[in-house]
Amino acid sequence: MKNRSKIIALWGCWMLWSGSAQAQHTSEITALAGEKWWGACTALGPLMPLEKETHTYSLQRDNLSNQAAPFLVSNYGRYIWSEAPFTFRFDGTKFRIDSPAGEIRAVKAGKNLREAFILGKNAHFGSNGQMPPDIFFGRPQYNTWIELQHDQNQEAIERYADDVLAHGFPAGILMVDDGWQRYYGNFDFKTERFPDPKGMVDRLHERGFRVMLWVSPFVSPDSPEFRDLQAKGYLIRQKDSPRAAVVPWWNGYSACYDLTNPEAADHFGRMLRQVQTDYGVDGFKFDAGDTYFYDPVVQSYHDTTARAVDHLRLWAELGKQFPYNEYRACWGMQGEPLVQRLSDKNHSWEALRLLIPEMLNAGLLGYPYTCPDMVGGGQAADFPAEAQEGLDQDLIVRSAQLQALMPMMQFSVAPWRVLDKEHSAYCRAAAELHEKMAPYILEMAHHAAKTGEPIVRHMEYMFPNRGFSDCRDQYMLGAKYLVAPVLTPDGKRTVRLPRGTWTDDLGQRFKGPLVMEISVPLSRIPYYELKR
Repeated sequence: MKNRSKIIALWGCWMLWSGSAQAQHTSEITALAGEKWWGACTALGPLMPLEKETHTYSLQRDNLSNQAAPFLVSNYGRYIWSEAPFTFRFDGTKFRIDSPAGEIRAVKAGKNLREAFILGKNAHFGSNGQMPPDIFFGRPQYNTWIELQHDQNQEAIERYADDVLAHGFPAGILMVDDGWQRYYGNFDFKTERFPDPKGMVDRLHERGFRVMLWVSPFVSPDSPEFRDLQAKGYLIRQKDSPRAAVVPWWNGYSACYDLTNPEAADHFGRMLRQVQTDYGVDGFKFDAGDTYFYDPVVQSYHDTTARAVDHLRLWAELGKQFPYNEYRACWGMQGEPLVQRLSDKNHSWEALRLLIPEMLNAGLLGYPYTCPDMVGGGQAADFPAEAQEGLDQDLIVRSAQLQALMPMMQFSVAPWRVLDKEHSAYCRAAAELHEKMAPYILEMAHHAAKTGEPIVRHMEYMFPNRGFSDCRDQYMLGAKYLVAPVLTPDGKRTVRLPRGTWTDDLGQRFKGPLVMEISVPLSRIPYYELKR
């Protein structure tokens, strides 16, 4: 994979940073001959499995804009776990792990990848039996970011929802993205853009949508909320100072809630519940929270022992109060009913090919309720206002088809705006397929709530020691369906069927093991049901 070599080069030269004044203990774990490893961070999925090449990565400093946990699992039934974030280097023969938690070792938990995952999970994070609301798995999500960006407004949001239905797409969850608030830290709608926000939410509910609002832990400097929160000690402070720190992030500079202060976390939760009371919204998209916002060199916290990852975990703890939630960044919290999403991808075939390995790695970290970013890509700059100019319509269709057979699918760019009628119809068919498969996807989500097992499963996970450890372009949806989406513009791909009898989406039967080359028209997403 072309992108794999880029990531290897990037992380091979990553500057290590402990992120803690605690003494580091160095552990060495020798890899067994032929042993391969997965885990650590969702975004490292394209590098997985770790086997021969050198990798260096610090969980103590960076979550790579996605989910991370101190957990690695191997195809030989071993796992690595730590109670604290660590830095690791893998050179193909051994791990060198630096951690403040003392000695780290590989635990022999079983004979294969699945047993290593299940036994490691049961030993360290388990499952609480709860899951996000069913609609996340049965209906598409619609995020207003790419269509409206910072110009979120009532008229355009309602028009977007009307267009969803007018073009034959099913109602689902509508996420109003960044730009609805008067400013950060204030939870009132901009009156000049939202003359009747409660009425808007009521009308969206009447059309069959659930409504979520974008929020972040940031507070605009020198606002009334900033002054009040600073006086109460609810914001991260400058080092050795009572004054609030100013944190750089992608929208400029802001103060930031200090969630290590229980009173601050309680205050934030009360504010969000008041938003629900005032406007009737169902929940919130919890953005940001990434570890790199929290720099202990220049900032101080209510809990002076807190690490950057503790802030990220507390951000997720806040969201647990709201069943309708979404996170792009997370530390730990596996087994909790939190909706996760992959980091924003650009509009390219290369980015499309990242989705499966990242989803697989998320599952092997213990995050089963994950959405593979936005259909066609999540970078607004890739979708100009001029409808179809510069876009690859086939790519958007193939992206929708891949998401149709994932736990969740999310639209942002409006297919009916950027696609011709034929390509838009194919995207609509993908959404309809997702609805058709919803009973099975929900069955797997309930299974995940009970057992913690992934919904999107690696081929090696389901068919151990049969040559699938390096398979990154197909996957199992639960235990029943093998999904082989098209990931290249030529419409061709190789399908690898394990032993058994398989029936494809066209009703054709195949006897595995079998490797076959197929050409796939734009109207089709290949998947295979295991009969026996």
